[in-house]
Amino acid sequence: MGIIWTIIIGFVAGIIAKFIMPGSNEPSGFILTTILGIVGAFVASYLGQATGWYAPGEGAGLIGAVVGAIIVLFVWGLVAKRR
Repeated sequence: MGIIWTIIIGFVAGIIAKFIMPGSNEPSGFILTTILGIVGAFVASYLGQATGWYAPGEGAGLIGAVVGAIIVLFVWGLVAKRR
């Protein structure tokens, strides 16, 4: 159930991150926004567990997932500018 919860939180986090950091070279569309949020949620969960903020097996909450999605969106913007 933890992975399903991370996907649901990631989807919402992707939508919120797109509203916080809009841009022309950012991924658009329902699928890419969902993937962005899910990756952000997994990044936030991994970093949170590595730093000791979350217990092993515990996923990031909504705020952590939004921060993770913003980080992924920022990195995407840096990579997209180089093309």
